[in-house]
Amino acid sequence: MVNEYSTEIWPLAVYFGMVILLVVTMLLMSWLLGQRRREAATNDPFESGIVPVGNSQVRISVEFYLVAIFFVIFDLETVFIFAWAIAFFELGWQGYFSMLVFIAILALALIYEWRSGALEWGNKTRVGLKAALESQKLESQKLESQKNPAAQSAKENL
Repeated sequence: MVNEYSTEIWPLAVYFGMVILLVVTMLLMSWLLGQRRREAATNDPFESGIVPVGNSQVRISVEFYLVAIFFVIFDLETVFIFAWAIAFFELGWQGYFSMLVFIAILALALIYEWRSGALEWGNKTRVGLKAALESQKLESQKLESQKNPAAQSAKENL
């Protein structure tokens, strides 16, 4: 008596057997044809036998991580936009306006990142609101004095 599942599972069993045979063959061939000699740096735990130069504890700037995170965020959004483009005609106007809102939110996020200085490279200092207002006030006074030097000299004489 032949079970109905045995007739459906035999292609999977053949596939599994072929995969095992392929893996064993590849391992055997690499063992037979592989390189037998060892270089002095082959057993060093660094990049496949390349002799290490310098210290491995290199400090990487945080901007590289920020760019990577921004890339992941905005790259993920392109997946949603691509899926929307594929189903454009089925979604109709409601899908179109939904995507406009979605892209507007993305644009606002990008503007926020740009205005907050997240996209700038170099040393960053975090300034509180009070210090920011004081520096802004000083800058505006400086600009006024540059525009009107006569008033500035009058203030200095008092």
